[in-house]
Amino acid sequence: MTTPAIASVQPLLHQAASFLVYRSVLSDPIGRAFLALLQALRHAERNTAAENTECLLAYGDWFSALADSKQSWQDHLLTQLLHADNPFTQQAQRTALDHLPSALIEAARSDLQVLQQFYTCDGQQLSQTVKVAAHLKVAPVVWQYPEATSLEWLRSTVQSASNWGDALEPLANHYHKQGVGLFAQYKAFRWQSGALVGIAYPDRVQITDLVGYESQKEALLKNTMFLLKGYPALHVLLYGSRGSGKSSLVKGLLHRFGEEGLRLIEVAKAELTDLPAIVEQLRNLPQKFIIFVDDLSFEEDEDAYKALKVVLEGNLTARSQNVVVYATSNRRHLIREFFGDRPRPSDGDEVHAWDTVQEKLSFSDRFGLTLTFEPADQKTYLQIIHHLAQQAGIQLDSETLEYQALQWATRHNGRSGRSARQFIDFLTADSHVPAS
Repeated sequence: MTTPAIASVQPLLHQAASFLVYRSVLSDPIGRAFLALLQALRHAERNTAAENTECLLAYGDWFSALADSKQSWQDHLLTQLLHADNPFTQQAQRTALDHLPSALIEAARSDLQVLQQFYTCDGQQLSQTVKVAAHLKVAPVVWQYPEATSLEWLRSTVQSASNWGDALEPLANHYHKQGVGLFAQYKAFRWQSGALVGIAYPDRVQITDLVGYESQKEALLKNTMFLLKGYPALHVLLYGSRGSGKSSLVKGLLHRFGEEGLRLIEVAKAELTDLPAIVEQLRNLPQKFIIFVDDLSFEEDEDAYKALKVVLEGNLTARSQNVVVYATSNRRHLIREFFGDRPRPSDGDEVHAWDTVQEKLSFSDRFGLTLTFEPADQKTYLQIIHHLAQQAGIQLDSETLEYQALQWATRHNGRSGRSARQFIDFLTADSHVPAS
């Protein structure tokens, strides 16, 4: 049993083995399932009809893997191409294309031509091949999924090129701007158990969602733009009233500047001792990083602040120019101080005890920029309410809306951006749920 489609499987398998730098493109579950399907089809010619169920099983595995990814086969390959982490992409993200070794460039061009062959593999053709190989009366269902709009630029680039090797320059530009591997796949991360973990669904809060504290917002945006442009940027402490939007403001930066190479890394207080190691891991990358520490404060006997101090002030190692720390806190003085810490004449006391007290009190001063968030007054609170109500499409007259909003603040958590958001969320849900 030989068909033209089955006869073309052997060259595809040889091409898959010929990758020099883009080997990872077919190393994920979908790629492995695809190669297993090709192997099953290659064996089909010498198998009996009963043994050719191997093709059906392999096709089912590939179909299921694609369905789990919610991508077409072509979009999956393009995504793998963008996220590839290999010697070529790693060097391309740091160095201009014409400065890379010529052998590396030629290897990448060759691999792109191979990928072009896999991209043109048609699901309909593979389904018909499996039908013949397994002696089926009806061909298996062909997996189809709408094209992703986020991949349109790359799709049009490669489809307009008769030779994918010609697409090397725009790809290299993408790697240089957006990074490779984990940093190309995600824009938000969490430091967990000594490693960066990508956050697939970061908080979607937008800078435009936040009302009030305009001067603080402007200062933070300007400092972040300094970072993105490669100028010296300051570490920032945002402190003040709870619920005032400090954390939301930092998170909103990701969606404002994520496409410009900004990445956000959340580090819990318990992981602060790893800060110097995190910074060294990021130092030579082209992206710009905000290390986000939420609700920062230290107990009197904690030493984790020493690791943060090293990052804020530096040590013998030069400060990394692509990393800043943005921390939020409800406390102006980040290290708790007790009256018992104040020096009193005693044989058991530290001789220069005031030096210790001053070190604790001045720790927050080590941030280059401190932004203060005072509790919202009634005017600001109602301004936030009207802004959020307009976004949510709340159909209430102004007087009723303000009266209910003030009642909510009195009965719940006071006047703050957080209370305003909770009130609007309640109104939105209440307007869609009929009274019992």
